[in-house]
Amino acid sequence: MGPLATARFYEALVRATPAHSDQEHIRTVIWSDPAIPDRTAAIVDGGPSPVPAMIAGAQRLRRMGAELLVTPCNTAHHFLPVVARAARMRTIDMIDATMAQASKAGAARVGILATRGTRAARLYDAAGVRYGVRTIYPDVATQHRFVDRAISLVKQADDRALAGRLLSGAGATLCGAGADLLITACTELPLVSGDLARATTVIDSVDCLAAACVSALRC
Repeated sequence: MGPLATARFYEALVRATPAHSDQEHIRTVIWSDPAIPDRTAAIVDGGPSPVPAMIAGAQRLRRMGAELLVTPCNTAHHFLPVVARAARMRTIDMIDATMAQASKAGAARVGILATRGTRAARLYDAAGVRYGVRTIYPDVATQHRFVDRAISLVKQADDRALAGRLLSGAGATLCGAGADLLITACTELPLVSGDLARATTVIDSVDCLAAACVSALRC
């Protein structure tokens, strides 16, 4: 849904594929539609629903031969079950794949760096219950001043260095609150998480989705 996040996901998919030549990689169709209404605005502020545009995009992908629907946007997973049913496509749950990785790493408490929409939809909270992992979030002020701003800077292709510093600040508050590891639960954030990942353990939801795709298509 975010163009840069989509490009980052495709790179992650290529890197996760155990291929030795071009011909061994996964055949992939990408539909990037920046006009899809904002997912967080729809969840939190009652803005226009992204569902009609998401369904139209999924149906377009299906007509182009896609068999597996993958959405590299955490917040959009609030709407994904409806979209997948309407498009009659199999899909992969990015949040479940990410939380499964956190559980595998032995985490009891994970810090979630996400949009306000993902928080409000409690997507990671529900997955945490399934895996016996507790989720913690930045306080409202930190969310607004650090996380939301970092996401906006990436979407605007603006000052990535500043976005990285903001993300590190938010991550430090979560580690101070007892998080065993952090999850970059917005697909823009891995693009600026380098400094944060050097300071603590960070699970990248984009990489988890890519690995789950490879597993689903290679099994």
